[in-house]
Amino acid sequence: MSRVAVSRLIIPVLGLGMIVSFGSSYYLLGVLAEPLAAGVGTTPGVVFTALSGAFLVSAALSPFGGRWIDRRGGREVLSAAGVIFAVALTLLGLARDPVVMVAGVLMLGAGMGVGLYGPAYAVLVALHGGAAKKPITAVSLLGAFGGALGWPLTLLMIETVGWRGACFVWAGAHLLLCLPLYGAVLPDGRAGGRPPASGRVRWDGTMIRLAVLFAGAWWVATAMSAHLPRLLTRLGLSTADAALAAGLMAGAAIAVRLVALAAPGRGSPVAAARAATLLHPFGALIAFVGGKGSAGAVALGQGAGNGLLAVASGVLPLHLFGREDYGARQALVLTPARFVQAAAPALYGVVLDRSAGLAMLLSSGVCLVMFAMTFGLRRKPGL
Repeated sequence: MSRVAVSRLIIPVLGLGMIVSFGSSYYLLGVLAEPLAAGVGTTPGVVFTALSGAFLVSAALSPFGGRWIDRRGGREVLSAAGVIFAVALTLLGLARDPVVMVAGVLMLGAGMGVGLYGPAYAVLVALHGGAAKKPITAVSLLGAFGGALGWPLTLLMIETVGWRGACFVWAGAHLLLCLPLYGAVLPDGRAGGRPPASGRVRWDGTMIRLAVLFAGAWWVATAMSAHLPRLLTRLGLSTADAALAAGLMAGAAIAVRLVALAAPGRGSPVAAARAATLLHPFGALIAFVGGKGSAGAVALGQGAGNGLLAVASGVLPLHLFGREDYGARQALVLTPARFVQAAAPALYGVVLDRSAGLAMLLSSGVCLVMFAMTFGLRRKPGL
């Protein structure tokens, strides 16, 4: 295969890797928790507590993963993460007691800490430099299908081969599909004239604003992924209608990324992120004022806003600071987000138990803090 033909496969391969990685980790336990808990003799609550621990492991490893990307390139990190995911899923499939189950879930956290969007975006930045916005948007678009397809695919696997078989199928997808494609298609760490890492990533006002922005975004996204159907039933929808309306969130996230990919690309990434922070509050306001008939607006607003902010997590560090130390910087500004997301389901659940309106007020307030953080984001001099 010619070099040109291989280069055209980079975005599809990265996108496929993100679908498999998200579907087999971040979105796995939403479907697998109950049969997994029954199979190892524990409760779903223990499984989700282990998942919170996995988010903490992910947060702790994220800065290391960023430095690893800058030293060795995204291909090596993605390949290593694929092995980690496969081992974790194999542990889950073999688990006969809660101890092995918890070990497998925590190892999923290790894979998430080094192997989600960060290294995929770093491959594109190494190849395209400052022009990586469109490729990043394309990979983010494909990765969104990890959420849209992850739950139904896992459910289909459970119904077909059982929950243990589902774990083994996902492990096989990493080892037999993603790893060979990474090795055959992705460039090594020297491709694209990637500048050597300076090792001098330091916190400043812009970095702090980005960290608060993305911490808020991940907190709201994790809270919504855990509680959106229940929020919608509190707004008056039946359980079936709430599940259907909640599905609009994934559809909106995909649709808004399609629009961003098709746009000319001349707009400011900061302005796009600023607008994205207001979409959840706008949807929540419509749902609150319109009542039952407008409840789905909060799902649409959250999906669209989060879809744009997922792209911004890759684009804004590049736009504001350039490509030098991109992997370490992007991982560093997302590290607080990984920590706060661990607390999101429990805290939002407590507030939602009191009032749906109060819960929407909380998530909208977080978004308004994010909106404030977009002011003062300025490009590094000389870019």
